Amino acid sequence: MKFETILTLKQLAELIHAEFIGDPDFKITGMNEIHMVEPGDLTFVDHPKYYAKALNSAATTIIINKKVDCPDGKALLISEDPFSDYVGLAKKFRPFVACDKNISESAEIGPGTQIQPNTFIGNHVKIGKNCIIHSNVSIYDHSVIGDDVIIHSSSVIGADAYYFQKRKDGFHKMESCGKVIIGNKVEIGALCSIDKGVSGDTIISDGTKMDNHCQIGHDTYIGKNCLIGSQAAIAGVTRIEDDVILWGKVAINKDLVIGKGAVVLATSAVSKSLEGGKTYFGVPAIEARQAWRELAAIRRLPDILENL
Repeated sequence: MKFETILTLKQLAELIHAEFIGDPDFKITGMNEIHMVEPGDLTFVDHPKYYAKALNSAATTIIINKKVDCPDGKALLISEDPFSDYVGLAKKFRPFVACDKNISESAEIGPGTQIQPNTFIGNHVKIGKNCIIHSNVSIYDHSVIGDDVIIHSSSVIGADAYYFQKRKDGFHKMESCGKVIIGNKVEIGALCSIDKGVSGDTIISDGTKMDNHCQIGHDTYIGKNCLIGSQAAIAGVTRIEDDVILWGKVAINKDLVIGKGAVVLATSAVSKSLEGGKTYFGVPAIEARQAWRELAAIRRLPDILENL
């Protein structure tokens, strides 16, 4: 998430009551999770295992719970609870604002777009031209939808990320301040759910088509001209490259990359990144030809054992 105005290190330190290391006027342009950061961003780290990753990332300001040497060109905010301070900043700069109308006055809707009854369109949503939004769709705040998009009944665009930190008193929610961005000529089936990014964006690129009952997790990127079958479940922070086909009931774990032109056959479960241009099947998914050979071998086992 980018801040509406550039903030200084001193200003943010005062907001979260933290000590800082660096130039008081050091500029901070936004905030993001470690896997999404770019120069100017603020991120956080609260476990020694990830100190090096955060300090060496593209983020230029880090909220951290230990005094360490500050890398050149960066700044630190020393916090007793980086997670809670980061969440507090998300709430401050992207607060929940209730809407008392079906279509928010701040929403922007392009010419030729048709909105069916009982649809909700939240604050600061942008929808392009010649779209069809069917009844009972909910489009949460700050979502961006391109031209010639079709969204079928009862789908939800921009629900919060499923992201919690376990603590002694229960699970603490990581507040979502990202958004969903949907490209041109995308079609989303009925009863689909596309979660917003935690602090980055969930992106569905031009020409991709989704069947009914699909789940897309936070901060996931789906490339151009992909086909996603019914009941597919894609976890957060996954990258699906262009021209990928995922058939029905495919499940994909988080933080994976599915290469360009890959095909994953129905009911498969993907536990690691897959190369593009190949067909996969199974649990866990492997190249389909290998999977078929293994299944054929398994079917022969009773006869083999009987003849021993």
